[in-house]
Amino acid sequence: MPPNQTTARSRWRPAPIAGAVLVCSLCACATSTPRATPTAPEPAPQRYEHAETQALVSLVNDAARLIQSQGEGAFSTFRVTHSRWRQDETYIFVLDPSGNMLVHLDPAMEGKNQMGLKDVNGRPVIVGLLNATTAAPGKREGWYHYQWPVPGGLLARWKSSYVREVSAPSGKRYVVGSGMYNDRMERAFVVDAVTNAANEVRQRGRAAFPLFYDPRGPFLVKDSYVFVFNPAGRELVNPAFPNLEGRNLLDLKDTQGKQLVRAMFDVVQTRGSGWVDYMWPKPGESVSTQKSTYVTRVNVDGDWLLVGCGVYLADAPTSSAEIPTMDAPDLMQLVREGAAVFADRGARAFPEFRVKGSKWFSDDTYFFVWDMDGQRVFHAADPSIEGRRASDEKDVLGRPYGKMFLETAASPAGEGWVHYMYPEPGGIFPVWKSAFVKRVRFPSGKDHLVGAGVYRMQMNKAFIEDLVNRAASQVAARGDGAFAELRDKTGPFYFMDTYVFVDTPDGVEVSNPAQPSIEGVNIIDVVDAKGQPLVRNYIDAALKKGAAWVDYWWYKPGQNTPWHKQAYVRAVRYGARTYIVGSGIYVQ
Repeated sequence: MPPNQTTARSRWRPAPIAGAVLVCSLCACATSTPRATPTAPEPAPQRYEHAETQALVSLVNDAARLIQSQGEGAFSTFRVTHSRWRQDETYIFVLDPSGNMLVHLDPAMEGKNQMGLKDVNGRPVIVGLLNATTAAPGKREGWYHYQWPVPGGLLARWKSSYVREVSAPSGKRYVVGSGMYNDRMERAFVVDAVTNAANEVRQRGRAAFPLFYDPRGPFLVKDSYVFVFNPAGRELVNPAFPNLEGRNLLDLKDTQGKQLVRAMFDVVQTRGSGWVDYMWPKPGESVSTQKSTYVTRVNVDGDWLLVGCGVYLADAPTSSAEIPTMDAPDLMQLVREGAAVFADRGARAFPEFRVKGSKWFSDDTYFFVWDMDGQRVFHAADPSIEGRRASDEKDVLGRPYGKMFLETAASPAGEGWVHYMYPEPGGIFPVWKSAFVKRVRFPSGKDHLVGAGVYRMQMNKAFIEDLVNRAASQVAARGDGAFAELRDKTGPFYFMDTYVFVDTPDGVEVSNPAQPSIEGVNIIDVVDAKGQPLVRNYIDAALKKGAAWVDYWWYKPGQNTPWHKQAYVRAVRYGARTYIVGSGIYVQ
């Protein structure tokens, strides 16, 4: 899709930085006498849930007032260490219209052009912050989110920056902003995103839709994305689940039976815009959490569209009862027992495995059987797809689960986990499914793939050990030649928020698909959220024990407080080289 930042519109373009308060010169008029210019109106008050956000917005507004009264003379004030403008992770930086850094916490950045500054995923920081203040007519403030290391750190975290346009007595315009390392989403962030998206649709109509898919644009942030419906309830845009596009979803229900799409339409038809709350499981979780969605109505070409964005807010309530399901060890045991039956009876066992409510077909957990050429020969939940070739099938994220099934069954171990997105029986909304598959030789002498899966299975140590062991086998066989496969976000080594990393014994990160910017960097001195040397600890454990679990504290996606996390690591030899292969899991 075309990048959002390159679509032409007549607006000025600087961009944000990793700092907290941004001041960016917008117009340097060559006049000998300073002239007074109207100051930007105070932004309409927003309701923020968190005191940290409230303090940040107040800081930006106060900085804007200082620029309005003192102009460029305020820049020296912003440089004062330990002042309210430069404390810990919060600091002011100043840019001119060309992206030259005038004031920054790091003196090495001053006097240099920073217009090309991007975050670890290639998101243009300066352009994004600038656009946040010009995204809608009359709206001269807004939020922009990007990933950046904390000062003095290596690992990037989500940073949310609030920016506001302001005019100085000299006649120059500036953008004043401040940022915080805060994974929590505010309702105001979502309102801001929907407002900006609605303005794009209002101006461009359907030509705006490609902007919502751009991973480097402002509309894909953390776990949130913008979606669009037509008045009939047909979804036109869904970057997270494109398989739903073109479908009528008016009767879609949440996990407690609420018709969530109809509720959204009721809001925009009666109030124009507003919030809808419903219950939905987060990726990788088996309980439902309240999801809050902000929707608005946009008039386009004599018709109208519904534009919205949903988010799991911090401290959102969860359902009191867990969805009945088995855990990973239970499913592994079930598949192995079923495989023994098939090894003994072959296809004659199929009728037994079709019985709902039996050991083999309980709730939404059922068995499937493929031949090793990728043809479905048995599917308990949907016999109509039996006989079809599935070896080339991919899920909504482009993950080739058909290929993964076959490769897992054909591996030396003959069994393993495959994670992919697939609709539940009778449903259309893809959810994470974890399937355990095993190679079985039928009485006919022909090998088959036998498996069963669980939807929304809770993350489990068994997944991580399986993941690391298989990755370690690839590294042991191919060395750094395996890294491309480990980095593939549609491959078997990257699912949900889980991925495989590889280090050298002296602490150089040589493969990290989640944060490729630190590849080649020595991270041996990185500490966890409680100051413990986590990299040294897991490298030492792997070298001494060969394989080990290591505990540490890190920031869970969507959280701003340290969370207990565990990493499973293995030492692997490839020729004369040693690698540390690992992956982590947040303790539930």
